[in-house]
Amino acid sequence: MKFKSLFLGFLVLVLAVGALIVPKLGESVPSADALGGAAMITIEASSKRILYGHNYHTKRPMASVTKILTAIAVIENTANLNRKISVPKAAVGIEGSSIYLAAEEQISILDLLYGLMLQSGNDCAVALALVTSGSIENFAKLMNDTALTAGAKNSNFVNPHGLHHDDHYTSAYDLAMITAYAMQNDTFRQISSSRKRVIERTRENSVTHINNKNRLLASFEGADGVKTGFTKRAGRTFVGSSTRDGMQVIVVVLNCGPMFEDSKTLMNRAFTEFTMQKIACKYTKIADVALSNSRKKTIGAGVLDDFYYPLKSNEKVNLVINTDNNLAAPIRKGANAGKISFKLDNDLLFETNLYTIEDASAYNIKDYLKKILTDW
Repeated sequence: MKFKSLFLGFLVLVLAVGALIVPKLGESVPSADALGGAAMITIEASSKRILYGHNYHTKRPMASVTKILTAIAVIENTANLNRKISVPKAAVGIEGSSIYLAAEEQISILDLLYGLMLQSGNDCAVALALVTSGSIENFAKLMNDTALTAGAKNSNFVNPHGLHHDDHYTSAYDLAMITAYAMQNDTFRQISSSRKRVIERTRENSVTHINNKNRLLASFEGADGVKTGFTKRAGRTFVGSSTRDGMQVIVVVLNCGPMFEDSKTLMNRAFTEFTMQKIACKYTKIADVALSNSRKKTIGAGVLDDFYYPLKSNEKVNLVINTDNNLAAPIRKGANAGKISFKLDNDLLFETNLYTIEDASAYNIKDYLKKILTDW
């Protein structure tokens, strides 16, 4: 009996410990705060709405995801991407990932961009910086200017490849803004989404076959970019993008071991919980605005473009309209008629102009005579 009691006690202890380590039903997917490593953000690209995130304004090293900014800075400042250049000696033998450029080798800027983004070539990064700006210092200034244009607020870039430097840092939020900006460029999107590339080499008349290190391009529905990275100081870093049903989701994970797995979970969750919803239709009347000097007492006003926003099923956007009370005919469709604010739970999402969506003629002579007689 004593042995039986001891055995039952041991069994109860084992089951109790097992209950602590086995996840409960419905908890197999971690919360967003438990995903994405040291810092994470997930946004919808067009609206920049933050869907999930933590520590996303914290300054951190970012390794080779730096090259997202490098690529878009080069693309925007190069007239002919097919132009072949002679590889500068300073770009040869750079530590880390490489396509093994040779000094004075002839190669197109476009192929260097593919080597930069797919193979993560640090030698490509230096070659592109030198060809674009003449020096690493000048190119770093171009990078920082481009980052500011993209909406980055908490970053500083000193090199084009992301090898560690104490003054080279960004945040998950800034990387998301830079990526959303870059993904608007067709050339960047094409390069970023490519799974492989054959680079023609003048060195020994050979070619180099490179494959994209972004595994999600082959394994995740809608994946269309963008870049992996790793250094000992930054850890594993990843910026991913995918598009489904007209919604593009961008995820940034910094110092994240399971970077692909976490990114897939976050993007899948975003597509499950959010959909792009039309919150304003172009040329559809939103308000009547008072109008003087016309038979019409009011004129219809709205927006000139369709506006979409990522929303959960239980969310609703409210409109706050401030009309211009000084409109006078004659007036044409497309004239400024005030402001319209889009709010969610009293938080301002964005504000845009309100425009007239029809024409209105001024009083003519008959109208004036009739008005005089009527008043008299």
